Amino acid sequence: MYPVHVQSCFWHQSWRQASSHDSLQCFQFRRESSLIYVSPQRFRFPQIFEWCYFRKYGTSFIEQVSVSHLRPLLSGGEGGPSPAGLFSVSGDSESRPSVSECKVWRNPLNLFRGSEYSRYTWVTGKEPLTYYDMNLSAQDHQTFFSCDTQQQLRPEDAVMQKAWRERNPQSRIKAAYQAIELNSECASAYVLLAEEEATTIAEAERLFKQALRNGEQLLVIQNIIISDTNLLVYIKRRLAMCARKLGRVKEAVKMIRELMKEFPLLGMLNIHENLLEALLEMQAYADVQAVLAKYDDISLPKSATICYTSALLKARAVSDKFSPEAASRRGLSTAEMNAVEAIHRAVEFNPHVPKYLLEMKSLILPPEHILKRGDSEAVAYAFFHLQHWKRVEGALNLLHCTWEGTFRMIPYPLEKGHLFYPYPGCTESADRELLPSFHEVSVYPKKELPFFILFTAGLCSFTAVLAMLTHQFPELMGVFAKAFFSTLFVPLGFFIDKMESFMPASFWHQLSRI
Repeated sequence: MYPVHVQSCFWHQSWRQASSHDSLQCFQFRRESSLIYVSPQRFRFPQIFEWCYFRKYGTSFIEQVSVSHLRPLLSGGEGGPSPAGLFSVSGDSESRPSVSECKVWRNPLNLFRGSEYSRYTWVTGKEPLTYYDMNLSAQDHQTFFSCDTQQQLRPEDAVMQKAWRERNPQSRIKAAYQAIELNSECASAYVLLAEEEATTIAEAERLFKQALRNGEQLLVIQNIIISDTNLLVYIKRRLAMCARKLGRVKEAVKMIRELMKEFPLLGMLNIHENLLEALLEMQAYADVQAVLAKYDDISLPKSATICYTSALLKARAVSDKFSPEAASRRGLSTAEMNAVEAIHRAVEFNPHVPKYLLEMKSLILPPEHILKRGDSEAVAYAFFHLQHWKRVEGALNLLHCTWEGTFRMIPYPLEKGHLFYPYPGCTESADRELLPSFHEVSVYPKKELPFFILFTAGLCSFTAVLAMLTHQFPELMGVFAKAFFSTLFVPLGFFIDKMESFMPASFWHQLSRI
């Protein structure tokens, strides 16, 4: 473990000052959010404690206790709709996250059910996917591959709509073969077989190529239907992923670039994340930087892939020569400060990723849908990018030195951070729906209050209660105090009496003279 003073030297003093602006003027602590107002004429010890707490942590102690501890007790827990009603599949643009709604996104690097997820089930006997996650995928397939009107609905499309909804994998495969019987060139049926029946990536690639040929022929002989275009985009993307998994990385990069060029308006599918991962595998860091320059824009939705890949590139410039001891002596250079700030940005966006990258927590197979800034996204990112961090010498060492120190600068949930909006409070419930039951869901790391803060808060509260009771009932409190102290000194008097019975009187006389 690296020294704490090394971690604390990584941040600009301006960030620390930004959290306590105007705190000395009339001792007013953010009147729009705090629960107290202290005037200089009535400044007492509890207010001094509150002021010191606000200066150090950037928030009111009373407000934090009320929001984090008292409100759940009074309201009987986190109220709101059931988990199933909190999530919606989104792919258009990132809105400001709220506590009452968490958007679920399609995992751009999701694995193949037949050749990857099923193998895990055969070996371990555990189901890596939840029914909720698979149900979201079925909804995606129905809306993405099916026609919008019943007039355009072909017989094989009706069978495939039913196939996507089937819960049993064998029933889905059987329905796909029924669609092929109705139309031997049904591309979506081959897609289902490639996803769920193929037991190897090579077999899945063969079925996807057959689906691509059928889909392209269909577009030639009839008018273009939106669902058929979506199907072709999906097939080409999965073919690129097959090439990447089979070691043909350059071919995969070429296919992804052509797909992005052919369909530039489908940025909602996050195809650039597939491109970033493939380029990192090729160690083409200049090309990775060019992609980040295009998609890491303030107006575009962020993701763990964007934030942590940017941090990896900046860490790569300094990580091979980075030493925490040297940094504590001479301070940080400009390049090191840029790398640390990039890590701070990434950790603020998703604080669950570092534990997986540092292998402090075991990985599982990623789900088919992820929740941005949640544990599901952290699992998906670390599953595919851990090898890229290990390949850069010293990158994990720099992350290990800084991520815990950076977390101290991140505000509590429900508060706006330095770069992003408040951390969504519903992520834990959503992740429990997306991740399998045998996985321990990572929750937002809670800052533990020091013992001195807790002791001082308890002492102030106890003193305030005694002062109020003494003011209201002075005689009764006087009797109580006399009885309390008399009871407190009873053991001491008993001990003195015993000592006098054992010691001779001359001993006490000589002791008193001394």
